Amino acid sequence: MTSTTIGFVGTGVMGKSMARNLMKAGYSLQLYTRTKEKAQELLNEGAAWKNSVAELAETSDVIITIVGYPKDVEEIYFGENGILENAREGTYLIDMTTSKPQLAQKIDEQAKKKRLYALDAPVSGGDIGARDGKLAIMIGGNESAYEEMLPVFNVMGENIILQGPAGAGQHTKMSNQITIASNMIGVCEAIMYAKKAGLNPERVLDSITTGAAGSFSLSKLGPRMIQGDFEPGFYVKHFIKDMKIALESAKDMNLMTPGLELSLSLYTELAEKGDEDSGTQALIKLFS
Repeated sequence: MTSTTIGFVGTGVMGKSMARNLMKAGYSLQLYTRTKEKAQELLNEGAAWKNSVAELAETSDVIITIVGYPKDVEEIYFGENGILENAREGTYLIDMTTSKPQLAQKIDEQAKKKRLYALDAPVSGGDIGARDGKLAIMIGGNESAYEEMLPVFNVMGENIILQGPAGAGQHTKMSNQITIASNMIGVCEAIMYAKKAGLNPERVLDSITTGAAGSFSLSKLGPRMIQGDFEPGFYVKHFIKDMKIALESAKDMNLMTPGLELSLSLYTELAEKGDEDSGTQALIKLFS
């Protein structure tokens, strides 16, 4: 499988580490990203540069995309210079962006017409999970395509589950983001409560991270909140985008999500105060 050439689009906070792990596993990697400087580190490590999405699509066996917003996904997959028009028959297309379930279904429909294999495979685990190759990967699409791509997924993650047909990966990621949305409020409130009560919040975390309150947000982002480290493991602006998609999907299903709505309003306030490029743990600033 390592004779496979992987085309990778998007080298942000998570994408860069995911691409690096694929190279370390022996895959031949070629890159395209809107800002070449962002890819420079990987190019120095041996990845090949392609000048356009079309050029990358023409010469890849597998194409992985992890970009910012659904509009970016739309742009790189559709149109005459997009992936769907330029990929060779039999190519595997894996979108790992957190995007709209309906868009994943649209990509899948077009891919089938062109004898391409599409999977939606959003991830969770932030910068740490990406770096350590321990991401949770939630997948929608055809089962045989999923099985064929399992060696690739295994390099990037360790909790890899096919959730159903096209769009199912994105719906699963929405469930993930809905859970985090309310949880982040709880983590902020808990840390501030500990401080107001005159406790050492780090010591409090030592007790509560291993109990019933335990979560990734509490054990990984709680310490960053206490230390005032607001560097992005996952951007506030991208979390807002995810929550808006989740809210839209929930409304389509007539589902009430008051926790999600509250979290979105708080994060929107945080972004308006200048923290859209901070990590999601910056939410604690509103409580301080």
